[in-house]
Amino acid sequence: MAKFMSINVDARGLACPQPVIATKKALDSIDQGIVTTIVDNAVAKENVVKFATANGYGVRVEEKDGHYYLTITKGQEAQTAGAAPAMAAATAGGPVYLLTGAGLGHGSSELGEVLMKSFLFTLTEKEPLPRAVLLMNGAVRLAVEGSPVLDHLRTLAAKGVAVRACGTCLDYFGLKEKLAVGEVTNMFAIVDEITSHQAITL
Repeated sequence: MAKFMSINVDARGLACPQPVIATKKALDSIDQGIVTTIVDNAVAKENVVKFATANGYGVRVEEKDGHYYLTITKGQEAQTAGAAPAMAAATAGGPVYLLTGAGLGHGSSELGEVLMKSFLFTLTEKEPLPRAVLLMNGAVRLAVEGSPVLDHLRTLAAKGVAVRACGTCLDYFGLKEKLAVGEVTNMFAIVDEITSHQAITL
């Protein structure tokens, strides 16, 4: 029987995606046990929790003195409980689209925005649907309040397409509180998504 291990990961002060990477390394180093990751901001907390739940680990969150203590359990019981979401995600067979700007192509920004709107509408009508639409840099503006393509992204999300916006990018533009569709993601999750599936960058 594998030895039950306990590891503490102090990820306070680390920038995205380092808290997730440090947590993953700790979990990979044990067969079963508990990894407690300490972070000092809500974004890092959310990123680590999403990583843990997406991989079938049990996770408990406690806040003490402005710091978050994330207790992650690795073992047969925890992984079985979290397996369903991962299995459901694996059934999406379409590509992953990585969008890096509010418009498509180079040249006229006005034309680029028209093309982006047309592109996203077309995606809502196409089979198979994309597995995910990832938004980085200026593309995060597509998913915030007032975006001209918000309805198209909401339609995709309603059909089961994951819409994920880079948290660092939202913070940079001061738009995190205005996110109107999808969820906040991090660089580790983005890299994992585009290296694990067919990815198309626009």
